[in-house]
Amino acid sequence: MATFKAPKGTYDLIPPVSVKYLAVREAISAPLRNSGYGYIETPGFEDVGLFARGVGESTDIVSKEMYAFETKGGDQLALRPEGTASVLRAALEASLHKQGNLPVKLWYSGSYYRYERPQKGRYRHFSQVGAEAIGAEDPALDAELIILADQAYRSLGLRNFRILLNSLGDKECRPVYREALQSFLRGLDLDEETVRRAEINPLRVLDDKRPDVQKQLVGAPVLRDYLCDACKAYHEEVRALITAAGVAFEDDEKLVRGLDYYTRTTFEFVHDGLGSQSAVGGGGRYDGLSEMIGGPALPSVGWALGVDRTVLALEAEGIELDIPASTSVFAVALGEEARRVLFGKVTELRKAGVAADFSFGGKGLKGAMKDANRSGARFAVVAGERDLAEGVVQLKDMESGDQTAVPVGELIDTVRARLA
Repeated sequence: MATFKAPKGTYDLIPPVSVKYLAVREAISAPLRNSGYGYIETPGFEDVGLFARGVGESTDIVSKEMYAFETKGGDQLALRPEGTASVLRAALEASLHKQGNLPVKLWYSGSYYRYERPQKGRYRHFSQVGAEAIGAEDPALDAELIILADQAYRSLGLRNFRILLNSLGDKECRPVYREALQSFLRGLDLDEETVRRAEINPLRVLDDKRPDVQKQLVGAPVLRDYLCDACKAYHEEVRALITAAGVAFEDDEKLVRGLDYYTRTTFEFVHDGLGSQSAVGGGGRYDGLSEMIGGPALPSVGWALGVDRTVLALEAEGIELDIPASTSVFAVALGEEARRVLFGKVTELRKAGVAADFSFGGKGLKGAMKDANRSGARFAVVAGERDLAEGVVQLKDMESGDQTAVPVGELIDTVRARLA
């Protein structure tokens, strides 16, 4: 019989590597939980129209990379390729914006799906932690989110990342720039698909990574020169607030991000140790998205940071996270009576909040002590028939090798005291 494998472009997270992913998720979400963001979880699939309208028909994500399918009942659904549209849909559906306390601040963590060409750092299923602040137009909110992402990365020990920042203007000034950019692009020698893209959303062409396209873009009109006074003032305020917080960033006038819904502030976190997949996360302001998906005007801002990419960035910098062993005490029982007694003690230890494990499978002393070593436990509790006859168990310190006899009834208190 054929054995099954994970689908192409996906991966399984298994111990001990999975612990690193949990630590990264925890580190990214900690500053958010500390800043008024509540947790939200949305379905892994949505109505296909949510992404077509929200993310944008002209984006690669919708036109090439989305897993879309029809259900048995005839519904057109898609696996979620990103988080923002789903979170905003859920917030609108639950009328969170009507509860009087704007902005609605939410954070999420989950898997996302895109049909891409798999390579290191780019998978067809990937995980992100994201944050959205819905319903307020305030440069301090944009700054807050950038500062919190910076804080999350620094708490992991990352240093070699850069923050790229740009403004994409708004519905007042963007159309003027769009027109100027389109007439510039019409004079270039571009392939048919890129010409089509230039007509739908010309800013996406700036994001084209192909050298022959980039070469032709030299001298293209720059959005910064077209920003209206309100957008300029807004952007300067965001820059000033981030700078005052001691967060370094670089202005990048070509930064557009791959989603159609962004307005004004847009930013990306890049890590130079990752080769071509250098973006570890990013986001921006999306003031028109709520209306695009049928809601009221709700100016909002958010970001998503890739957990997979962050783990690769840690590896690139040679950072080992300080992750404590998952087991503190490992019990080794020799003989039937000892199995019953020690299994009971393991259960008691767990109830007392001590991480404990047991030597299953009736192994001999040598094999069981190997298991104890592998578990990373600080202490091993060993007992045979003779120990129990004397009313004691042996408590072995796995670091020093010291072993002491402890009365059975005092084991829990002794272990807790030593671990403390």
